[in-house]
Amino acid sequence: MTGIRGRRVAESIKEHLTQAFVRELGDRRLEHVVVTNVEIPDDLGVAWISVRLLVGDDDENQRKSTLKALARVAARLRRSLAPKLRMKRVPELRFAYDTGLDHSRRVDEILREIAAENSAADPVPSDPDPDPNASNQGQ
Repeated sequence: MTGIRGRRVAESIKEHLTQAFVRELGDRRLEHVVVTNVEIPDDLGVAWISVRLLVGDDDENQRKSTLKALARVAARLRRSLAPKLRMKRVPELRFAYDTGLDHSRRVDEILREIAAENSAADPVPSDPDPDPNASNQGQ
């Protein structure tokens, strides 16, 4: 559970990293990285940063090389965060690939497959009595 201060620090980290990937690092592998979420526990010791790629998102090797590149620049990013956060101890930066969108895509695929199977298995029955008043005439 993150308090108000943790949420504020997480938002500051997200803003700074978004700018740093584009402007400061100069690593072409990180140009298409998007920070999707930053989570920080109450002790503010570690920042768990979820990222995605805008380009090459489907390639597992690209994902791994991006995470390796982020791990290599984590210390430099942490140092650049220090003056912006104005904290005695800047949180350690740990990066993970955000697979949330992948999971939602997979769920959508499964739901479409189920709908297709159901429509193929249950054809719409034809109505043997098209006039609803015809059955009530005998009463």
